[in-house]
Amino acid sequence: MKIILNGKPCNIQCCSIYKLCDIFFKDIQKTAVIVNGFQINEDRDLKENDEVFLIDKHKMPNENEFSAMLYARHTPNVHQKIKNSRVAIAGLGGLGSHIAISLARTGVGCLHLIDFDVVEPSNLNRQQYMICHLGMAKTDALKAEIAQINPFIQIITHNIKINEGNICEIFKDDPIICEAFDNPKEKAILVNGILSQYADKKIVASSGMAGFDSSNSIVTRKINDKFYICGDGVTEAKEGRGLMSPRVSICAGHQANMILRLILGCDNV
Repeated sequence: MKIILNGKPCNIQCCSIYKLCDIFFKDIQKTAVIVNGFQINEDRDLKENDEVFLIDKHKMPNENEFSAMLYARHTPNVHQKIKNSRVAIAGLGGLGSHIAISLARTGVGCLHLIDFDVVEPSNLNRQQYMICHLGMAKTDALKAEIAQINPFIQIITHNIKINEGNICEIFKDDPIICEAFDNPKEKAILVNGILSQYADKKIVASSGMAGFDSSNSIVTRKINDKFYICGDGVTEAKEGRGLMSPRVSICAGHQANMILRLILGCDNV
């Protein structure tokens, strides 16, 4: 019987998953078994052309094994597109830090991180930083965090404040840009700059995720073929209504998922 084992064709005698582990000296208690993109927790017979990955639960895989693991966990024909993609994230606060880590876990091949700020204690209520990052540039802190999640992706950083004069140069190599600023003026500068200066880039922006209103009011809207906005569109941060982790992370999830859809050629919401 022919199967694909850890990314390579393999001929085996008809057997079960647990028997396959025995053949390759894998302790089933210490092995993650992924069959056709789904993790299996009980034995079953193997079928012709099954795609099987046996992954040591307690060992850091090498780059090829890590890539194969992501391939195994994703829908077929999806991983290579994700691995070959590049995304810029402008603003590494509550939205941007969540988005960057989500895309890193998904396996985006190159992340371009842009921010000029440093990590301070007031960031810890909603941003993906820890006490050990206090005082660090957000670009450096997030790059270090991502290295502990997926050390095999390329991280490019710009520790710079975006303005009308540098947008064209900073984002020239980025097909997809994520706007993740808090300040409405900075949001407008980036979005208007990208839409006016580039005909071939897509931007995913945010508007309205402060406070603790309903999660279900946060949505993704398609403005046109190049421009998407995530959020409820109304709840800005102000006195008496701060930015809180749950709704910020929900909006960040919307942005990350829309970016993933664009990478995979899905331009509807």
